[in-house]
Amino acid sequence: MILRGIEATRYFSKPDQSKTGLLIFGVDAMHVALKRQEVIAALIGPEGENEMRLARIAASDLRKDPTTLLDAIRTQSFFPGPRVVFIENATDTLTATIQTALMEWRPGDAQIFVTAGGLTAKSSLKTLFEKHPAVFSIGLYDDPPSREEIEAALTKAGITLIDREAMTDLTDLSRALNPGDFRQTLEKIALYKYHDTTPLSPTEVATLAPATVEAEIDDLIMAVAEGRQTEIAPLFRQIEAQGTTAVTLCIAALRHIRALHTAVTDPNGVSSGIAKARGIPFKIRNAMKGQASKWSAHKLEEAVALLVETDLTLRSASRTPTMAVMERALIRLAMMSQRRG
Repeated sequence: MILRGIEATRYFSKPDQSKTGLLIFGVDAMHVALKRQEVIAALIGPEGENEMRLARIAASDLRKDPTTLLDAIRTQSFFPGPRVVFIENATDTLTATIQTALMEWRPGDAQIFVTAGGLTAKSSLKTLFEKHPAVFSIGLYDDPPSREEIEAALTKAGITLIDREAMTDLTDLSRALNPGDFRQTLEKIALYKYHDTTPLSPTEVATLAPATVEAEIDDLIMAVAEGRQTEIAPLFRQIEAQGTTAVTLCIAALRHIRALHTAVTDPNGVSSGIAKARGIPFKIRNAMKGQASKWSAHKLEEAVALLVETDLTLRSASRTPTMAVMERALIRLAMMSQRRG
């Protein structure tokens, strides 16, 4: 049986003890591993592995000795409770072996949990788990975690009071980070909010989010958009020293200016326009509301034209130093933001 969306999220946090097994597959190995850890812990509990109720079998070992799986699902622990046999990195070469184990499975045997990489629509392993009535198949794709998944993770960490804007920021952050980094960020937030009864705020999310080179680029673009000319040169030198290219900076500046234009021209107001803008890091969305007051639609259109012209120059065969061209364009933008009209 196939589980998707909310059904999959709920199963990961509360697996059915009466079922025979589960297949988790996806191209993101970290995402698959995190979900596998979550569902196993939910089924056997925090002491399950110490109580020898979890058996691990490498796919390579199972290919050498197919009887290992049947032996493992029937081996009893000295401790009561559900048991799991976990097969890692399975492929279609193990379909027949796993199918035999599923046919031989009886109530009281250990559940069979299998993880795999990206499986095609014609995969025999995927088809086996999708059509079997007593097991589940869950595919993990590139989509970021849903709001319900994030809320479930926070609730599990003991955080139930969350500001609405903070939730929006976390959703944006989940799209910018890989699953492992996002999970570490949630753990950091949980530790920070331990025994804190106040709602999680956007400021706290921004403070605890990981710093990246992209964040430093955002700092530079923010200084430009707010007309802070004296801050441009030092920020530019710092980013240049890290090997960031002029084209990368131009793309980031153009994305931000276009987002501001969307906000300023939105008929429902600036906040509505910012919410609609794509590709804008969550940390800077609140600041954009203040920036919007400095920019008219006309000035933003001039800024877009300047950046498009700069981008063409950077990509041309000109021998002009590209970083000097980009720095000059950013300074002109900062001056433009202070200009009236």
